[in-house]
Amino acid sequence: MAMAVIWTGMVVVSVLCGIFLGTGDAVAAAAVSGASEAVKLCLSMAGMLCLWTGVMEVMKRAGLSRGLSRLLRPIIRRLYPEFARDPEVMESISANVSANLLGLGNAATPLGIQAAKRMSKRSPGVASNSLCMLVVCNTASIQLIPTTIASVRAGAGSAAPFDILPAVWLASGISVCTGIVAAKVLGKVWGR
Repeated sequence: MAMAVIWTGMVVVSVLCGIFLGTGDAVAAAAVSGASEAVKLCLSMAGMLCLWTGVMEVMKRAGLSRGLSRLLRPIIRRLYPEFARDPEVMESISANVSANLLGLGNAATPLGIQAAKRMSKRSPGVASNSLCMLVVCNTASIQLIPTTIASVRAGAGSAAPFDILPAVWLASGISVCTGIVAAKVLGKVWGR
């Protein structure tokens, strides 16, 4: 609801400014052009997202997701010690981390929500340290393959949409490490 009000307000202000400044024709042309470009971008992104969602499904059926889950389990157990013995929560978190590693933010969100629902059963109405850590790790996730960003770059006409990999790895690694340290420190300070 709030976003609808914000977007409507932005459109109304733009139209009024265009009329007041005498550039109404330019505002109308920009609106039509922007809508056309948005549709083109969505279609180009859809292809890339379908490809990587399919890859994720193949990985799941081939058992690679479970293998990745097993590889991640020691790290996840240290980050979420309260739930180390809860296989459902660990599986949800592992699936969320796997989707984030592949840059599938849209596919990772439902998995993160599922993990958060399971975690919140232990402390209803209160965000535990583990739940805060999940939000931090999900938001500042490490991306090995930045699928969404690459699809936006491809849609914008980039000849090499994946040439940003080293920068993405560095930035996402730093953001996750910073987030984990902040969550641990604030969890200890706030717990007092």
